[in-house]
Amino acid sequence: PVFAGTNGSAIENFSCAIYNISLMNCTWQAGRDAPGDTQYFLYWKNPSNDDVMECKHYIKDENGRNTGCRFQDVRIETEKAYFLVNGSSKHTLIQFYDEYIPLYKIEKLMPPSNITVNCDEIKHNCIIQWQRPQIRHSDKDKCFKYEIDIRHK
Repeated sequence: PVFAGTNGSAIENFSCAIYNISLMNCTWQAGRDAPGDTQYFLYWKNPSNDDVMECKHYIKDENGRNTGCRFQDVRIETEKAYFLVNGSSKHTLIQFYDEYIPLYKIEKLMPPSNITVNCDEIKHNCIIQWQRPQIRHSDKDKCFKYEIDIRHK
């Protein structure tokens, strides 16, 4: 059997979020049983591009250990993107962690733009208008639901 690395050495709590249309942050925590010298490396493959790419902009903790990655110009495809984080240590083999993530599910939406409010005091009504948020993976207006919270002062 292949020795897969020390149990508890793989990263934990891996998560990614896309924001501002094309930026993506991924973060993780070091494995609880990983030696102190363990360094982690993130690789990912977007379906639009068959190349497996290593992170170019790591987020580091106070000990210089990679605990995240910042991506720019991320394109959202309908298929899942593949993420793999492996590690190295002088003391032991480190288990890898991998996950397939549908990117459209992790996009944090921008707020609606060009919000206008026009009130008619005589008719006691207001017209509120806005433009839908920019979104990377769809141009369908029907994908959006809005909620207006009106507070009286």
